[in-house]
Amino acid sequence: MDLTVTRAPRIAKPKSKDVKLTDVNRLWAAVVARDATHDGRFVYSVATTGVYCRPSCASRLARRENVRFHDSCSMAEAAGFRACQRCKPDQISLQNGYAAKVTQACRIIETAMVMPTLADLAAAIEMSPFHFHRIFKTTTGITPKAYATAHRRKVVRDQLSKGQSVTEAVYDSGFHSSGGFYAQSTDLLGMSPTAFRKCGAGMRMQFALAHCSLGEILVAATGRGICAISMGDDAEALRRDLHHRFSDAQISSGDKSFNKLVAQVVALVERPGGNMDLPLDVRGTAFQQQVWAALKKIRPGTTASYSDVAKSIAQPSSARAVALACGANPVAVAIPCHRVVKSDGALSGYRWGIERKRALLDREATSKPSRTKK
Repeated sequence: MDLTVTRAPRIAKPKSKDVKLTDVNRLWAAVVARDATHDGRFVYSVATTGVYCRPSCASRLARRENVRFHDSCSMAEAAGFRACQRCKPDQISLQNGYAAKVTQACRIIETAMVMPTLADLAAAIEMSPFHFHRIFKTTTGITPKAYATAHRRKVVRDQLSKGQSVTEAVYDSGFHSSGGFYAQSTDLLGMSPTAFRKCGAGMRMQFALAHCSLGEILVAATGRGICAISMGDDAEALRRDLHHRFSDAQISSGDKSFNKLVAQVVALVERPGGNMDLPLDVRGTAFQQQVWAALKKIRPGTTASYSDVAKSIAQPSSARAVALACGANPVAVAIPCHRVVKSDGALSGYRWGIERKRALLDREATSKPSRTKK
C-alpha cells in the first residue's frame, strides 16, 4: 500500500518587532554620537558582523545600510544576532540593578538623621563596602560622602530660604551641633547663614527671559554684572527660581540696554568659541571663586577633568570639591563648567541638563574659536 506523505504547511516565524521608521534618524544619531543615555532603550545590529550592540558601543562605526534597530536584546536575538562581546548589551539589566541599589542608598542618606558610615550603607544594600563605593561613584560621579554633603547643602539652603532659624536648619540637615555647622557654613552656603537668610536684601537687579536653541534662558544682573544665567524648558519656572533665590531683592524687568546684554549671552550659547568677556557679579566661597576662575581658562573646544582643574589650582586632592563648585556655578556658559568631564572623558552631571552640556560641547568642538591679538 502506497503511503502519501503530505507536508505540513510552513508557518512563517513572526519577525522581530523593530522600532518605528520615523525614529530611525534619531536612533542613528545616537549611535553615531555613542550616546550612553540611550543604552537600555534600544540596541542596533550589524548585518555584516552578525552582532548587536548598545548605542554607546566603542567599536568601529558600521555603515548605515548594514544597521537595524531593535527595541530589546530579545528582539535582536530573535532576528538571529548575537550580543557584542565588547559592549555586552545583554548585561544592561545588571547595570540597571546597580542603579536601583544606588538609588536606594541615596534615599537612605537623604532620610538618615545621622550620616551612615560606608559600611552601614553597603550592608543595607547587601554589598561589600569596596564594591558599593565603586558602583556609587561610577553611577553618580561622586562618592557617598560627597553626595551626603550636597544633600546637606540643599536642606540647609531650603530651610533657611523658608525662614527657619539657623538652629532649626542645623539639626534638620543632620549636623550634631551648631559649631560643626558654622565651621562648614561658608562652604555650604557661600556666605554666612545670616547673610544667606537675607535672600538678597538690599540688592537691585534686572532680569529678562529669552528663547535659544537649547530652550529657555534667563539672565539676571546687578549694577556690577551678571549674577545668574539659567537654562531650562519652562520660562516661568526659571523666573520663579530667581525670585526664590533672591526673594528680598528688588527685581525688575530689564530695559532696552539690558536686552543687549541678554543678546550677548544668547550669542554665546548659539555661537560658542567667541572672545566675549561678560561682566559678572558672582558670589561664592574663596574656593569656589578659585575654581570658577580656573574654568574660565579652559579654551572652547577642549575639556578638562575634575582632577585637572584641582591640579590647576594647586589642590590635586580636591577633585570632589571641584565637582561641587561646578554644581554651584550660578552662571551657565559664562563660567564654562560644561567643559569639565570625568577623567575617562565621559559626561557627568550638569545643573541645566546633561543634553545641554553635550550640545554645548559638540558646538564648541566644531566651532573655531576666534582669537584676538594681545
